[in-house]
Amino acid sequence: MEENKPIYHHDVLEFVTVAVQYCAFLESIEGKDREEVLDILSKLLPLLYLKGTLLPRYELLEDATTEDHVTEENYDIIRNNIAVIMGDKDDYLDVFVEDMKYSEAPILMTISENLADIYQELKNFAYVYKLGNEDAMMNALSICKMNFESEWGMKLANVLRAIHEVKYNEDDFREI
Repeated sequence: MEENKPIYHHDVLEFVTVAVQYCAFLESIEGKDREEVLDILSKLLPLLYLKGTLLPRYELLEDATTEDHVTEENYDIIRNNIAVIMGDKDDYLDVFVEDMKYSEAPILMTISENLADIYQELKNFAYVYKLGNEDAMMNALSICKMNFESEWGMKLANVLRAIHEVKYNEDDFREI
């Protein structure tokens, strides 16, 4: 491993570590209670966002390709497990989505779908890193950074707001 290669840069490796932790947490979420899940996500998501902002930008390599590792079935399992835990608190209204340009009302979103979308992006990224092909890793890094800026970074920020609302404004969790 050459330390001066972009794919082994300190900020990149820290991002990989947090991405793997996020994916592992969502893969082990079944059977956990909502309070525990919200507590962990409210700490993990801001860290993931911070590490995403620190990723450097690089050009895609022409000769390397990346494949999707997350299947539709994997995605649905993650989304469904989150939806079960969130129950009636899964839905939230969002004004920072593309469809809002054509609507005067907020758009209904779900915490489970946004977290699963982020999972899919990060799991695909982490899988490429696990394989160790440096050209593919470089492409995965470039794609992940571009998608952070255009898609999953905003989803993360929006879903964090929804999680904050459920965590701190739900009667079951308030201490008097």
